[in-house]
Amino acid sequence: MLKAVLFDMDGVIVDTEPLHRKAYYQMFKDVNVEVDDTLYESFTGQSTINICNRLVDHFNLDKQPEHLVNIKRKHFKYLFENDSDLTLIEGVLECIKDYHANGVKLVVASSASMPNIERIFNRFNLNPFFIGKFSGADLEKSKPHPEIFIKAAAHTGFDKSECMVIEDSTNGIKAAYAAGIFCAGFKSKHSSGQDYTLANVVVSSFDALAFSKQHSFFF
Repeated sequence: MLKAVLFDMDGVIVDTEPLHRKAYYQMFKDVNVEVDDTLYESFTGQSTINICNRLVDHFNLDKQPEHLVNIKRKHFKYLFENDSDLTLIEGVLECIKDYHANGVKLVVASSASMPNIERIFNRFNLNPFFIGKFSGADLEKSKPHPEIFIKAAAHTGFDKSECMVIEDSTNGIKAAYAAGIFCAGFKSKHSSGQDYTLANVVVSSFDALAFSKQHSFFF
């Protein structure tokens, strides 16, 4: 029986991708690098510091990764406070409330930094529904490494077999698979270029993941 759900945040709970994309491309411009679509899509699901490490290596930059992180976060903070392109994913709030009402423990396990997770949770009043938050930026390994999901599942107090991950990215799905946790791949218009092969089930709407339908998808 499904007892806990581990939510990714970006692309699953909230559509911050347009803001992140704007912030990253402003940072790319600031440090004078050109990132094509293929390289950018490969970043999905990874923490900012890991992405900036890759950029420094890929472009042989003479700047520290932390410097790039600070530039990107400065742009994102401004966009978060001033850009109107920030909304919850359609149907996710109803799904969160549905699980919560049925006693399912909810944890967010995101590659986003904890300050960004807190900004989203405070803006959309999500704190009452979740028992924990995990940021990949605070861990040694980033998705696709399974560390974040292993720790998030342990936090629920339930066995991994009683947990489900909801992810929209290749790296996140790989992380859930490596952790040995059932994964629902959420395939939406915000998740282009991602590989859902390793997901146990693939859905395109949160209605398909309703608690009342768990016997049709959770096994």
